[in-house]
Amino acid sequence: MTEINPQLIAVNENVPGGAYWSGVIKRGNTLRITDLAGSQGVAMLCYNADNPIERLNIADTAKIQFNAFLTKGRVVYSDMGRVLCSITADTSGYHDLLTGCSNAASNQAKYGEGDWKNSRDNFRKALTRWGLGRADIMPNLNLFTRIAVAPDGQTKFVEGCEKSGSFIDFRAEMNVLVVISNCPHVLHSSSIYAPQPIQLQIWKSPTPATDDLCRTANPEAVRGFINTDALFAQ
Repeated sequence: MTEINPQLIAVNENVPGGAYWSGVIKRGNTLRITDLAGSQGVAMLCYNADNPIERLNIADTAKIQFNAFLTKGRVVYSDMGRVLCSITADTSGYHDLLTGCSNAASNQAKYGEGDWKNSRDNFRKALTRWGLGRADIMPNLNLFTRIAVAPDGQTKFVEGCEKSGSFIDFRAEMNVLVVISNCPHVLHSSSIYAPQPIQLQIWKSPTPATDDLCRTANPEAVRGFINTDALFAQ
């Protein structure tokens, strides 16, 4: 599905380069993030909005699915073995789980002296609104980012998936607090700080079918959804 019925859209916002956004995606709604002009990187954190002590677990998201790069059909796991959200559409193809986010020191080393916005500080500022803080920042997702890993473990940014108009859809499988930082990826190849705007749309998506790709991808996914749905069974 590419076009969203305008009548289903509850939120439609643009986030400028260098800025951050946070909000709760209700269970059954979908967050679409669109790269409007060739992203330099978008960092993302997720929490159980009803109990934020439960949050994104990058290691389990990669390990359980035997893949460090997210795309359509994959899910995002919490640290309690439940599914925070499912990726129901993706036109980019690469979203990185390996390389963390930028901070003041990494920006200074890359761009020199200047007031360069970074994802670590953006996360901290965004979380304050929700009663969370620095200790609640965990390893993050990096959207529209392809990272190559050499046999010796060295990582390298690979250009090509950060294309204007690319988007990814996250369907919330519980009430999910999402935090977005629209700052360049720490390994982005450009030495010029030029983050581009993104679009965020939250919409009421269809009820998953019995053969839903994300819910039936493998036995581990089935078990994750059983654990998640149990939260809402009563």
